[in-house]
Amino acid sequence: MSGADGGVPADVPTGGADGVRFTAGAGGWTYAWNHRRKPHVHPLATPAGVVLTRVEPPDHPWQRGVWFVVKFVDGDNFWEEYDPAGWGVQRHEGPPTVAGDTVTGDLRWIRPDRSTVALREHRVLRHVPLDADAYALDWDVTLTTPHDAVLDRSPYNGTWGGYSGLALRGREDWHDTRLVLDDGVGRGRAAPQRSRWCDLSGTADGRPVGACVLDHPGNPSHPVPFYATTRAGEGYGDGWANTVYPAFLWDGPLAVAGGEALRFRYRVVVHDGMWAADRCADAWDRWTAEAGTDGTHAPADGPAPPGEPGPHDQPDERH
Repeated sequence: MSGADGGVPADVPTGGADGVRFTAGAGGWTYAWNHRRKPHVHPLATPAGVVLTRVEPPDHPWQRGVWFVVKFVDGDNFWEEYDPAGWGVQRHEGPPTVAGDTVTGDLRWIRPDRSTVALREHRVLRHVPLDADAYALDWDVTLTTPHDAVLDRSPYNGTWGGYSGLALRGREDWHDTRLVLDDGVGRGRAAPQRSRWCDLSGTADGRPVGACVLDHPGNPSHPVPFYATTRAGEGYGDGWANTVYPAFLWDGPLAVAGGEALRFRYRVVVHDGMWAADRCADAWDRWTAEAGTDGTHAPADGPAPPGEPGPHDQPDERH
C-alpha cells in the first residue's frame, strides 16, 4: 500500500467521489461511502502498510472490510445478499462531510422494495493517531427508526449465527492468527465470549500485525458477546476466515420505539506487532477515558427526521 498516494503526509485525508482515505505511515484506511449496497472501510492497513481486510470473498460476497449493519430489521435481511425476497441496502444521503480527522454523514437503510426507509443512521468515523506502530479508527453510529421496529439476528445454531452490528473480515492469507479477549486467553474461536475487546493478530506479508476491536461501555449488551474465528470452517472453504463480530444481538432481538436513538461506539486499533492482553487493556482504558463512559446521549448533530428516499436511494439492479 505504501507509495500509492505519492507522498501524502501521514494522517492527512484525501478523497474522491467514491471514497475518503486517511493515511498513517505507509498504511491507513479508505471509507467507500458511495458503495451501492453497504458503505464500508477497505483497505484497512497497518502503519507499516500491511493490508488486513478483504472485500466480497467468494464464500461470503456481502462481507466488506469493516462495516456496520443489523441483520434483520422487522424481518427484512440487511446482511446477506442472496435472499429470494431481496435484501436491504444502506445509502448515504449525499457525500459525507470531511473535517480534519473526522468523516460525518447520514444514511438511510432502505428495505428490499428499494423505497421504504427502515432506519436512519448518523455515522461518524474518526482517524486517531496513537503510536508509531498503531492508530485507531473510531466508529460512532446512532440509529433511529421512523416507526417501532425490531432488530434481530439468526440465532446461533452451533456452527454460525448470532452476528449483528460492527463486523471485520480479514484477508485469507493473514495466517497463524489468534484471538485475545479480556480474560487474557489466546484462542482460535469465540462463540460467544463476553469481553471489552477482541484482538486478532497474526502474520501477513511476513510481518506480525493485528486489529483490536474495542466495545464502548455505553453500548447495548456491553460487555458484548464477541463471535469471532481465525480458521476457516463450514461455509468459508480453506485457509483463514479472520472474522470478528461484537454481536450485540446474540442473546435475542431488540425492540426499538419509533424516534428512539440507539447509539453504538467502537474503536478499531490497527497495529503492527502481536498484541497481548495488557496492550489491549491499555488501549481500552485510554479510549474510554477520552470518550467518557456515558453512552446514553446521541451526537448533537444527530439523525435527520424521517422522510422520503432521496436521489441516492435508487434501486440497485445488481443481483
